[in-house]
Amino acid sequence: MPRLATGEILSSFCLTEPDSGSDAASLRTTAVRDGDHYLLNGTKRYITNGPEADLFTVMARTDPDNKGAGGISAFIVEGDTPGLMRGPADNKMGQKGAHTCDIIFDNCRVPAENIIGGQEGQGFKTAMKVLDRGRLHISAVCVGVAERLVEESLRYTMERKQFGAPLAEHQLVQAMLADSKTEAYAGKTMVMDAARRKDDGENVSTLASCCKLFCAEMVGRVADRAVQVHGGAGYMSEYAVERFYRDVRLFRIYEGTTQIQQLVIARNMVREAS
Repeated sequence: MPRLATGEILSSFCLTEPDSGSDAASLRTTAVRDGDHYLLNGTKRYITNGPEADLFTVMARTDPDNKGAGGISAFIVEGDTPGLMRGPADNKMGQKGAHTCDIIFDNCRVPAENIIGGQEGQGFKTAMKVLDRGRLHISAVCVGVAERLVEESLRYTMERKQFGAPLAEHQLVQAMLADSKTEAYAGKTMVMDAARRKDDGENVSTLASCCKLFCAEMVGRVADRAVQVHGGAGYMSEYAVERFYRDVRLFRIYEGTTQIQQLVIARNMVREAS
């Protein structure tokens, strides 16, 4: 843990597979007990830090008869373990600084003591705990990007002149600035509230999904307006908003798509009301 905290080693979270994304419980990677070890076989896809990670948290099915979440276990796998292979780095639309690739397990022998929780069947619960925190984290990132985009938009519109006046003095441009500022503030307020509640020990599964749903959609709208107020310049790579426009598109997909958040929120509402 100290080496992870200092950045001496990098870690990675292996859940998504070629045929298992939003339906995480349907994963096919297997872990078969072999004496004091498990043999892991399968492929994980779009794994952040995959090309460089020294340590992997891997979700694999240990009970082939249990096709649901209860048959999944979580393992710690070191990056130099024989049988662990890394695919070519993915060439993505944006977020070029977050390196991803496939992670392939071919009879990868992992010590039985590396199972998280000390017993089989706890892996999906582990993943869901991580996802709650991850969704709050992504929401906070969305807010940070939105605030940066508001700053970029305001600066540009105060400097750029059209029709004899700065863009910032034109009412339709002001409306876009105001909408972006308001939405960024709303997202920040949501994240701060949910984070405080989590620090206080509350179950924030619903709130984390609410934050992820709103903030991921919000920053997409803010980025779109930022490109619009920049005009042709917003389409050019020399301006930051062009990169951000591509980068923020992923927020609506990973750590649970917008549609998955809607399902989580609604199902939790029904469960709590029953």
